[in-house]
Amino acid sequence: MRGIFIDAGVELADVFKAVSRPGDPPVAINPVEHVAAEDLPALLAGYDFVLNDHSFMPTAQMAKCVGLKHVIFLGTGAASFMNPDELAALGITVHIIKGYGDTAVAEHTIALMWAAARDIALMDRGVRADGWPRREGMQLTGKTLGLIGFGGIASEVARIAGGSGMKVLAWNRSPKTHPGVEFVDLDTLLAQSQVLSLHLLLADETRGFLSAERMAKLPRGALLVNTARAAVLDEDAMIAALASGQIGHAALDVFEEEPLPAGHRLKALENVTLSAHSAFWTKEATDNLLRMALDIACRINSAGGA
Repeated sequence: MRGIFIDAGVELADVFKAVSRPGDPPVAINPVEHVAAEDLPALLAGYDFVLNDHSFMPTAQMAKCVGLKHVIFLGTGAASFMNPDELAALGITVHIIKGYGDTAVAEHTIALMWAAARDIALMDRGVRADGWPRREGMQLTGKTLGLIGFGGIASEVARIAGGSGMKVLAWNRSPKTHPGVEFVDLDTLLAQSQVLSLHLLLADETRGFLSAERMAKLPRGALLVNTARAAVLDEDAMIAALASGQIGHAALDVFEEEPLPAGHRLKALENVTLSAHSAFWTKEATDNLLRMALDIACRINSAGGA
């Protein structure tokens, strides 16, 4: 079996070489940051599997990739870049990678939560502009944190938040238990969460999950943190809730359009803290991610490509 890493760039190419081991299936490196969809058929010709960091794979182009059997997507958000069900109908299996950066994303979630609670970004901007914008913050010890979706990242968030003295509630689509976490129905979670953090995978049933109606059930002035996917909430409803004060502050690492374009409405709001889709990005998480991708390739190879 032969594979290709289509959008390794220079940095990921170096990490990939560092974590590779003797006995791994051969993988060609394409040292570019992005591959145009129309170039996919020629680029993927002769390969059995492909590693994809963040390149779009439209079904119409992938249908021309004769012989390709597997896409190994570097992360959990494959649905944002391709249609896994449509690719499956073509005989192409899409693999996602969970758990590689749970601690990294959780730590970033906590960092955004604390930055939002104390208006760090606003004060930083003001001080740099020769102002002195002192702000009254929210003390988080003793406050209730609600987690929507409870996988590996949320469990790490719960561990850190619980250790800092917060009460942690969670709602998940399937029943779960976890030490130090109280699982409740969604309405109860929304009503009691002074801080709400989203941890849902993006799928048809979770698109727009945090709607205007659900935001209205939060305590007035609640903090919202999203390090999952932008589309799991209604952005227009969130901006309206920020303007009205129903949501006191939103701390966001993910956006419908990335990079966030010039003149975007979120940039004009004071009660938002923005980071550049970097919650997952630590050296440790990147090493884990690429090694786990190679482990998937090894399993595919051992199974004879099936």
